[in-house]
Amino acid sequence: MAGFFFCIKVVKYRIIVDLWSVYMKYLSVFDIIGPVMVGPSSSHTAGAVRIGLITRTIFGERPDFVKFTLYNSFAKTGKGHGTDKGLVGGLLGFRVDDERIKDAYKFAESNKIKIFFDYKYDSERHPNSVDIELAKFDSGHNMVIKGNSLGAGSIQISSIDGIEVDIRGDYHTLLLVYKDQPGMIWKVSKCIQDYGINIAYLSCGRSEKGQKATMSIFLDGILSNEATKDLYQIPDMYLIRTVEKLEK
Repeated sequence: MAGFFFCIKVVKYRIIVDLWSVYMKYLSVFDIIGPVMVGPSSSHTAGAVRIGLITRTIFGERPDFVKFTLYNSFAKTGKGHGTDKGLVGGLLGFRVDDERIKDAYKFAESNKIKIFFDYKYDSERHPNSVDIELAKFDSGHNMVIKGNSLGAGSIQISSIDGIEVDIRGDYHTLLLVYKDQPGMIWKVSKCIQDYGINIAYLSCGRSEKGQKATMSIFLDGILSNEATKDLYQIPDMYLIRTVEKLEK
């Protein structure tokens, strides 16, 4: 009987070891130690900078007004960890290791960007999440972008103007906003194929049938300006943004 229980323990131990080996196989050193950065926390600082960087690209122009609403852990400890400065710095185009992040508010002011923060708790939201409201007054351009900091500097843009997306910066990404209608996926993918760029995968979302929709296309290469111009020729195409792969 003692030998029987010993065998069970050995088998259990080997299963744990095997599972850990599989997990480690797909885990990079960046997932463990995080990126080289300014600030004390890869989740609260580096992740915040990267959310700001992608938000800057998606909005596409310098905003006059930005309101950040931080949730949960972001709201509770983010200011001490530099989350606020990281978000503002990313929005200004600073990389995670840029020393100017420490003076992000000063640079925002010199660029005439009004910055506001709010802090909330919501058990339905990710522990490190943020809503970013942006406005450009003269053009009337407004946008609300939601993001999550997933840990070790990894991030996710989860929503644009209420439409679910999943942009993480691990691929060169083509973001499209257009009127929902049949044939759009075919038209867009054919244009990309004509320029010899491979699509790794894509995802789509929409507010409702026949209304505003988004397409996130994850590419193995960077789409040329000529290809972007061709995409704009597709009827009912509202917005096109190219989000370059984030540096590790």
